Amino acid sequence: MKKKYFSILILGVLALTLSLVNSCATSSSLASNRSGAQLWGENCLRCHNSPSPETFSDTQWDAIVLHMQVRANLTSNEAKKIVEFLKTAN
Repeated sequence: MKKKYFSILILGVLALTLSLVNSCATSSSLASNRSGAQLWGENCLRCHNSPSPETFSDTQWDAIVLHMQVRANLTSNEAKKIVEFLKTAN
């Protein structure tokens, strides 16, 4: 009987975890309609305070966004829009 309750508890925790992870993910169809500024605000500022676009050069932003593309699970299109925004705001 204890195994049954433990299994139900584990399944509940897994379901809750998956729903939380999916709620943080950006829908690719929604992202395609968003500007670089919107994507920057939604993805970069969600985890940390991002520096001003003037803080780094265009070359430095290329490297930073490439690194963060992997860490934040951004698509190539999203990363491209964010870099373009950062370079024009620079």
